[in-house]
Amino acid sequence: MLLALLQANAAVLDLDANCAMVEAAARDAAAAGAAVLVTPELFPVGYAPRRVRSGLDPAALPALRRRLAGIARRHGIGLVYSVPRITAEGEWQISATLLDAEGAALLEYGKVHLFGPDERAAFAPAAEAPAVVDFQGIRTSMVICYDVEFPEAVRAAAAGGAELLLVPTALAHGFDDVPRLLVRARALESQLAIAYANHCGVEDGCRFLGGSVVAGPDGKLLAEAAEEPSLLFADVDPDAPRRERAGVPYLAERRPDLYRRWEA
Repeated sequence: MLLALLQANAAVLDLDANCAMVEAAARDAAAAGAAVLVTPELFPVGYAPRRVRSGLDPAALPALRRRLAGIARRHGIGLVYSVPRITAEGEWQISATLLDAEGAALLEYGKVHLFGPDERAAFAPAAEAPAVVDFQGIRTSMVICYDVEFPEAVRAAAAGGAELLLVPTALAHGFDDVPRLLVRARALESQLAIAYANHCGVEDGCRFLGGSVVAGPDGKLLAEAAEEPSLLFADVDPDAPRRERAGVPYLAERRPDLYRRWEA
């Protein structure tokens, strides 16, 4: 399966400009034969948690979701996008959605681990485990940004059967070890492919790293971006996770009951 990752600089609260960039990337990714386009965390609204919380009208979110579904449908490509969601209790959360090529939602996930004072001031943490769906023959799941830095989050997806993990992120400059080392370690220890799509440039005073990556279930990099805007492609072997898990059965040989006793 060919994956495409958008690495770009969003304009905070300029939904039209950001959706236009997603549309152009979807068009180019579909023309190249990609099955899915993964976009960065909060890209359609821009990554600026406090400004988004104070300046985004929640009433605009349903239309924004329909617009993104239309992009997937027009170009016949799966799409991962991340926008705020409002819970029944009125809490704002950071979410990610996987659409199929018809624009139908296959999977939604809420960010569990919030990073830094701005996110914690603007959003509430979600609590649901990463769900897993069949996406074009590959068992697929999602987490968001900081979540991937916790082995428990990725292992929960893998224990649920995930073979591919899609990760919208907003990683600032200076955290180079996350995509270059930590994402690869997560892929290796849970024996799944990870696609990690980041912002680049400066948004609301934050300089982003870029450095989007795709890591295989053996921990090797399949693709890596520099700091500039780019559309990154990687071909993921759907059989690779099963081969890795048969060779070294990390998942089968876990002892979670023992680990819980250790922590207690």
